[in-house]
Amino acid sequence: MTDRAFMRLSRFMIAVSLCLSLAMGAHAQSSDSPESSEYLIKAGFIYNFAQLVQWPASAFSQEDSPIVIGILGTDPFGAIIDRVIENKKLAGRTLVVKRLKRGAAVKDCNILFVSSSEAAHLDEVIQSTKGMPILTIGETPGFAVRGGIINLTLEGNRVRFEVNIEAAKQANLNISSRLLALARIVPQAAADARKSE
Repeated sequence: MTDRAFMRLSRFMIAVSLCLSLAMGAHAQSSDSPESSEYLIKAGFIYNFAQLVQWPASAFSQEDSPIVIGILGTDPFGAIIDRVIENKKLAGRTLVVKRLKRGAAVKDCNILFVSSSEAAHLDEVIQSTKGMPILTIGETPGFAVRGGIINLTLEGNRVRFEVNIEAAKQANLNISSRLLALARIVPQAAADARKSE
């Protein structure tokens, strides 16, 4: 690993550590459930993912169009994700959150978080984003293998993530090598194998 790559990786780890420390501080100051702490961490991950993914220019109608984070299904974040992205900009773009119900158009989203409440409809959701420059993020076992791009997992009390590089290529998204270095890379299941499940 070059010194430059090591410095980038170090900065990313510091940012993740900062999100984790903020989560622990917020948790210690409130009587919220451990689940809210989990979703504060996941919201921090989503923000960091947005920094480390490059969308094609065609994904935005204007140079200053916001990065739209869609939450599909039951919203596990509540106001947490709004607070995490509040007053933040990435490459001159603000971030906005939209809450979506099943069947809603997702084409205006740049990031689509698929709640675990949509587990029974994953194939339909993933199919609806095919060929679109949308970073799909889930939290359901098998999400990335089935064609989602990033899946957030819990290992013990830690949030980890899996990345499906092939799905990212199909969405015309460029994921930073810094992000990929920290991810568990998963292969995409063949379409025939998914249908037989």
